[in-house]
Amino acid sequence: FISVTEDLVRRRAEHNNCEIFSLEEISLHQQEIEKLEHLDKWCRDLKILYLQNNLIPKIENVGRLKKLEYLNIALNNIERIENLEGCEELKKLDLTANFIGELSSIEVLKYNIHLKELFLVGNPCTDFEGYRQFVVATLHQLECLDSKEIERSERIQALQDYPEVKEKIREQEKAYLLKRAREKEDAERRMQERKKKKENQMQSKLVIGSPDSQCDNENHQTEREQQTWEEIDDEEDRRFWEEPTPYTPESRLEAHRYIEERRAKDNTRESKKKEKPLRTLITAEGKALNVNEPKLHFTLEDDEENNQFILDLAVYRHLDTSLLDVDVQPTYIRVRVKGKPFQLVLPEEVKPDSSSAKRSQTTGHLVVSMPKANGIILPKQKVSTSIKTSDSNTQEKNTGSGRVEKLEVDPSKYSFPDVTKIIQEKEQIGQGPISFQPRKIMENKKSYADVENDEDV
Repeated sequence: FISVTEDLVRRRAEHNNCEIFSLEEISLHQQEIEKLEHLDKWCRDLKILYLQNNLIPKIENVGRLKKLEYLNIALNNIERIENLEGCEELKKLDLTANFIGELSSIEVLKYNIHLKELFLVGNPCTDFEGYRQFVVATLHQLECLDSKEIERSERIQALQDYPEVKEKIREQEKAYLLKRAREKEDAERRMQERKKKKENQMQSKLVIGSPDSQCDNENHQTEREQQTWEEIDDEEDRRFWEEPTPYTPESRLEAHRYIEERRAKDNTRESKKKEKPLRTLITAEGKALNVNEPKLHFTLEDDEENNQFILDLAVYRHLDTSLLDVDVQPTYIRVRVKGKPFQLVLPEEVKPDSSSAKRSQTTGHLVVSMPKANGIILPKQKVSTSIKTSDSNTQEKNTGSGRVEKLEVDPSKYSFPDVTKIIQEKEQIGQGPISFQPRKIMENKKSYADVENDEDV
């Protein structure tokens, strides 16, 4: 059962900075509380306490709340008034729509001398003959009962008829208590019958026969059991809500328990539906399968010139690279994108250790290069020096004639232009330091022998 916890009280005390020792007002309505406790120890300064619409069967653990002025405990399962003598400042008590049948229990409220308003409407005791006269005559301090002010003449008349009314109330109470005893027995019997009927339904509907073949394994049987349970639950649900039951604390508690159970079952079913079975990537025979769970576009190119495969996977541009996991195997490649597997079987075996993966900065695509395991990579053919010389001479001639000729590259020999060798190579003057090249220096001096030395220049 659910009781009052410190965490619950602190959460409902936000208006008091979650401090509970100085709390003066708290609302704990609609919290499915089944036991009232701890409040008289934690919140000694409480003046207003709201506990309506819970499942509290008994008034308890509020007797030390000396400053309590208003207690609202409507719509609960309370059957008698008790344990309120210590609430010295109690002025208003709301017990609407409970199950109070012992009307004589209101006599304990005589000690609450400041009590001015009392609400008992919706309780079985209000159907007793002489109910209002009994309450008015018993509680002299009351000014208002069930939202109706008590007149002086009404009080005088109630006091005059009090002995007769009191006797009638006692007889009606005895009859009500006998009725309540029968209702409790019926509720217990109903619960046992419902439990037994559910077990019988399960045994009759759950057919555990021998399978037609050994392929009819546990998964098939599990699905059959689950379907059977769902049918039983639906039938039970329909019968539970259609069957008439008396309005008693037991039936109210039973309905609450049933709703909780159904809610838990529905949540379990939803979670099972959301849990997808693990996708098979490798069969039992060891065969890899093609899988594209992230549903990404891709291309696999066979680069014969470099003897490799190139996979271009169209990964989302803004996806963080840490969410990608690349695994290259000799016969297949697997990429996990945010945990979703992409797997592609390769036409030939590749070298995983020599493979490389890169990410495009513009498109975000993942490019994986995988060298083939078989075959030899052919070296690139270099252009001879003679051809370069002739090209450079041709270029000089064309330049002299005023035309510009563009450099053309044979695509069969180059995958891209070699820009480092476009400029003509110049002949080096010498090898090594100048001090070790006296012959070359002399030759340079001879080349300037015809120049006339003009001192004015």
